Amino acid sequence: MSSGTDKIVSSIMSEAQGKADVIIQEANAEISAIQAKAEKTAEVEATKIKENGQKQSEMRYQQIISEAKMNARRAKLDAKEDVIEAAFSQATGELKEKAAEGSDDYKDSLSKMIKEAADEIGGNDLIIQLNEADTNKIKQDLSSDTFELEGIKFQLGEPINVIGGAVLKTSNGDIEVNNTIEARLERYKSILRSEVADVLFK
Repeated sequence: MSSGTDKIVSSIMSEAQGKADVIIQEANAEISAIQAKAEKTAEVEATKIKENGQKQSEMRYQQIISEAKMNARRAKLDAKEDVIEAAFSQATGELKEKAAEGSDDYKDSLSKMIKEAADEIGGNDLIIQLNEADTNKIKQDLSSDTFELEGIKFQLGEPINVIGGAVLKTSNGDIEVNNTIEARLERYKSILRSEVADVLFK
């Protein structure tokens, strides 16, 4: 992954760790309650049907315990998913702030995202769409709707509603590459989800 993605991962880890501990503690408490309730229910059921034979009683008892274990596993998985989604939400919020601030890190990341998208298209004269703040910043700095980056010519298109990053396309619109922050997060989400889970729940 790129250095920008590594920063995203680091942000997720630092912000999510405290929340993970709390949510997993709550999940463990819920699991204990589920298991305790199941044990009590199983004992009551076993007593009720004891007259129908020991074998039937044992089968019912095991069924209740099995259902309780399944519910407990589901509760823990749900708690983990809540932590991961909260981490992504927090990371997205932080990225939005950094993009809005126009920090040096964001400017460097934006240049890299533009270059990556341009390399993927493989053209020269390209249309580029950025969020409104980045579009206005380029117009203000260059007093023009066109600019050049590493030998590639760009024409500014209409602003788009994104956190940051860029959408590039050929002048005829036949090829388009979405390298916005949202698109990158979505592309890397399965990888990041696994990394976050490994750190938070190992």
